Amino acid sequence: MTDAILRGRLSRRGLLAGAAGVATLAPMVGRAQTAPSPNAELGAPASTITNPPRDWTPGKPSIYPDPDVVVTDPSFRSLVPGNAPIRRAWTGAQWAEGPAWSSQGQYLVFSDVTGNTQYRYIWEDGRVTPYRRPSNNTNGNSFDFQGRQLSCEDFNRRVVRWEHDGSMTVIADSYQGKGLNSPNDIVPHPDGSIWFTDPPYGDRLNEGHPDEAGGPTNQDGKLNPRIGAPDAGVRGGKKRELSTNVYRWDPSGKLDVVIAEEQLPDPNGLCFAPDYKTLYVISTGRGPGDVGPGGQRVVYAFDMQGTSVTNQRLFTDMMLDGVKCGPDGMRADVYGNLWISSNAPLGYAGVLCFTPQGKLIGRIRLPEVCANLAFGGPKRDRLFMTASQSLYLLQVTTQGAAPG
Repeated sequence: MTDAILRGRLSRRGLLAGAAGVATLAPMVGRAQTAPSPNAELGAPASTITNPPRDWTPGKPSIYPDPDVVVTDPSFRSLVPGNAPIRRAWTGAQWAEGPAWSSQGQYLVFSDVTGNTQYRYIWEDGRVTPYRRPSNNTNGNSFDFQGRQLSCEDFNRRVVRWEHDGSMTVIADSYQGKGLNSPNDIVPHPDGSIWFTDPPYGDRLNEGHPDEAGGPTNQDGKLNPRIGAPDAGVRGGKKRELSTNVYRWDPSGKLDVVIAEEQLPDPNGLCFAPDYKTLYVISTGRGPGDVGPGGQRVVYAFDMQGTSVTNQRLFTDMMLDGVKCGPDGMRADVYGNLWISSNAPLGYAGVLCFTPQGKLIGRIRLPEVCANLAFGGPKRDRLFMTASQSLYLLQVTTQGAAPG
């Protein structure tokens, strides 16, 4: 045996011995850390709720673990690593919505609804570039199991699919001869069907166009939907005629109401559990033209039964510390946890994470109201969050369950 090899083995033995010594002392060190000296100068890391608040400028470092990743239950630590920061990747939207990941293209598509632009976040270099402008006030997006983009157009009050050759197919713009309200969020099913919600939030100037004079969203006729938009109502409905429903589009072309407004008013975000045995749907507040009180800003769960649903139940009321964390969009991970956006005051705005049983286990605080989210990245281990004017992302230790 050479002296060099002997020295190497001794060195490794020394390291192992040292590690054992550190392990022995770990409990003592832990006690010392939990009871610092009265003279210790401990600082509070900057966060969304400190004064001064955290600096979210892209590239600005943050201490680990990220102070805005809030662990409510220890199980959340297995989903979010301690050495990953929340990053603001881009800002510049008016109302960012509808993120969806293209595994084939390695990019995230998302909407600026009121800015009438669809953007792409390109994974390779982190650039955000306009993708479709105008976007017809696109809101929710997804990708089907063939990798084709699905979009909800508020302005045209319809659902479309972008084919691989660049052409566009209209999936649905009416039900029983009546124009849809303004499709909002959309998810594909493995059987080839497409499920989407149809609240009325796009039936106004900033997110689409109001009704023609006399319609529920323009009863006094003072608004002219064609000013600056001469094709308003040319495609899709001219005035609101339908209640707010959840629809299932069959590959045969048939469109069915699967959840009516009487069951769940003003449906918004929706997603399936990873085994496709449960459908989750968000019910949000009163929209333009509504005659009823609107939803209570809660999340419901339904059991799947063939091509329909049954056993409606409350999944979460989205109340935390007496604060209503109004939901908008959501996604499930492969373990069945539900990640739900929160439209709430500073300190509660961001994302809440629930187990499949409805237990809150953690949350992500953002400095802006969060509308929607999606999992993406090459490993599908990045949580992308569209929040008001910005796009945020966080690396996680789980993966998104849906294709887009």
